Amino acid sequence: MFADRAKICIRSGKGGDGHVSFRRELYVPNGGPDGGDGGRGGDVIFEVDEGLNTLQDYRHRRKYAAKDGEQGGKRRCHGADAADIILKVPEGTVIKEAESGKVIADMSGDNKRQVVLKGGRGGLGNQHFATSTMQIPKYAQPGQPSQELWVSLELKVIADVGLIGFPNVGKSTFLSRVSNARPKIANYHFTTLNPNLGVVDLDGAQGFVIADIPGLIEGASEGVGLGHEFLRHIERTKMMIHVVDAAGSEGRSPVDDIYKINAELEAYNPEIARRPQVIAANKTDLIYGGDGENPVEQLKEEFEPKGIKVFPISGATGEGISELLYYVSEQLGKLDSSPVIFEQEYFPEEELIYENLPYTIEKEDDIYVVEGPKIEKMLGYTNLDSEKGFAFFQKFLKSTGILDELEAAGIEEGDTVRMYGLQFDYYK
Repeated sequence: MFADRAKICIRSGKGGDGHVSFRRELYVPNGGPDGGDGGRGGDVIFEVDEGLNTLQDYRHRRKYAAKDGEQGGKRRCHGADAADIILKVPEGTVIKEAESGKVIADMSGDNKRQVVLKGGRGGLGNQHFATSTMQIPKYAQPGQPSQELWVSLELKVIADVGLIGFPNVGKSTFLSRVSNARPKIANYHFTTLNPNLGVVDLDGAQGFVIADIPGLIEGASEGVGLGHEFLRHIERTKMMIHVVDAAGSEGRSPVDDIYKINAELEAYNPEIARRPQVIAANKTDLIYGGDGENPVEQLKEEFEPKGIKVFPISGATGEGISELLYYVSEQLGKLDSSPVIFEQEYFPEEELIYENLPYTIEKEDDIYVVEGPKIEKMLGYTNLDSEKGFAFFQKFLKSTGILDELEAAGIEEGDTVRMYGLQFDYYK
């Protein structure tokens, strides 16, 4: 079974707790606090492995957790940071939040490695909390908690051109003739149970990657047959070769076949249905002369006025295939060459904004102090040194209503705000 989907639970590591201890040495009176900081929890990282082509490894194991950071020690010893957990996936894997279906990461193009869940930051030891009025702090900061998330993995094959059409119209034969792919071929429906990729090389023209998608049938977009299972694999393609049985060897009308498959594409994703198509009128070697109208001419009269070019071909003899391939290569050269990448829609760190955790705002010696589990957790996962992290910090203050509460408490421009180890001046 071709494993192109999986659902797994991932968890980052908890940050190690800060330590409470005091310096105790002979001849050193009044030794101060020397509790060390906790170590950082491990991140959950997804990485592309060029040697993988399925998600089979994630079919039998569902939970993946990074290690927790080590607790801080005496004598200002810092706890060890935990190792990250790296999950290898094939190129083309889309990582989504399982419940909403929103994209977290698309492991395609230049995106070969992405941190999906960050480990918790280690807590500060009591050495950081000594002040002129509190010289023997007997508390330390706990490590930031871990993050846990159910994600779905979907492999969407990366190909320039997709072969679409009803079962048994000759797509696999066509692919085996034009590329290095060797798909299973037989005269029955649904021979192709897995997407097959092949590389087309052309003399004097740009080659391309072609994918044979398992045959669609009516109702595929609603989950009938195998079509719904594999429609996702044409989402990255830039162009379609619509293979049709021009000879009507199974008693169907070639024109009707094309309209029915295009209706399934429209129902599944209208944007895909609008991508360029070319019709490969296959099995012309089985068309026998007679009084009736030539089916290839019927196809041309129906679709070429709509901008869809028709090429009569024979997968069995190879006739007409070369002209089709050079035309496809020429059309691809006119299209945007950048790969189809799915944009990130779900940001795990932003879920902190919506978590209903408490916080307090108090004024101490002209400094506005904002503390509480909500603030601790936000600071534990946010890198304020980065542009993205600072933008998230600003959004966090505004979306949670903290800025409004500070203003209600009487804060003015230039006043100081302290959030644990972070201190800044307030300006609108």
